[in-house]
Amino acid sequence: MATQKNHKRKVLFSGCLFHVYHDSIADGLAVLLPFWQAAFNLSLAQVGLVITCFEGATALFQVPAGFLGERYGERRLLTLGTIVSAGCFIAIAFVDHIYALCALLIIGGLGAGVQHPLAASMISRSYEHENRRIALGTYNFSGDMGKFLFPAVAAIVLTFVGWRTLCFGYGVSGLILAMGLYMVLRHNLAGDIDIEATEKSGKTTGWGIEKKRAFALLSGIGFVDTAVRTALITFLPFLLISKGMTMEKTGLALSLLFIGGALGKFLCGIMAEKIGIIPSITITEGITGLGILYLFAMPLSAVLPFLPLLGIALNGTSSVLYGTVADFVSPSHVPRAFGLFYTVIISAAAIAPPFFGVLSDAKGVDFTIFVVAMAAFITLPLAFMLSNEMRSIQNPR
Repeated sequence: MATQKNHKRKVLFSGCLFHVYHDSIADGLAVLLPFWQAAFNLSLAQVGLVITCFEGATALFQVPAGFLGERYGERRLLTLGTIVSAGCFIAIAFVDHIYALCALLIIGGLGAGVQHPLAASMISRSYEHENRRIALGTYNFSGDMGKFLFPAVAAIVLTFVGWRTLCFGYGVSGLILAMGLYMVLRHNLAGDIDIEATEKSGKTTGWGIEKKRAFALLSGIGFVDTAVRTALITFLPFLLISKGMTMEKTGLALSLLFIGGALGKFLCGIMAEKIGIIPSITITEGITGLGILYLFAMPLSAVLPFLPLLGIALNGTSSVLYGTVADFVSPSHVPRAFGLFYTVIISAAAIAPPFFGVLSDAKGVDFTIFVVAMAAFITLPLAFMLSNEMRSIQNPR
């Protein structure tokens, strides 16, 4: 029993470290946006499109990653994808044109596309019989540690060197991390091909989603939640700059937001186990909408202390959602179901920045942040519908 628990912990630890690195890239790009805007003379709509290059490619590769994970095992693909993303970050340090930057972000996004469905699937299978939602909540917590880590490091490094040196160093660290985690997983025989699940998947048609309407509603909540979170993270630096903050200090502000987000993902995974999925979603999304409105209205002097509190609610919902996906899916098809779910939510991360970027160019950043706050409240009726659907599943006529 002790050996089994130790094995689970090492799988969780490895998945968490992959998550730390990849999420630090995905959301850490927001720190670099003001520098890229100045370096390449971009409009806010073009800034949004830069993020879309990375997030769009990541979204497109979620489902293929799920299928490939079933066929070749999570370990190999997680390592390869991390190497690709890290290599692109090294190359970004040398770009001198916006088109080269976008091309590398697309390739890096494809590499990053393996992380969410395969790491989540690997952890979900390890904790299939107990504490799965708490384990996935811990996994999501680790991603926010990465989101905090990159802006915090960037805030320090950018004071002394340029953004190119920062990108190069982060790419090199990714290569080292990928090879180290591969050895840990290989030593523990983790992330291999699941022969039994592969044989079962040949007998199960489609996606293996047993409760389709509930899965669709869960995905809808995830789409809106991710769009709100990505839009706020993308344009928060520009809002703070408009209030008088320097570009270098926006990294500190994002770090504070992500610290709260890390705590929120950890606590909300536990909260969902204790009080249920729907109450947890309602609480976190309601606080998110109200918190963004408060952020929109407050002066700069009050922003920094408030950001960790907002981050708790802003990122907490995702732990509830991720930990619920497997409840609606056949065990033999968990990787592809996670791939489909992450395709939906990462598509939101790809669509939201250019959409709100166009709105910002037309109406200003302040107005955009207000619209983002209103969008958060859309999740509340969706949560009510999901509640009704789950009751009908539990109490069929």
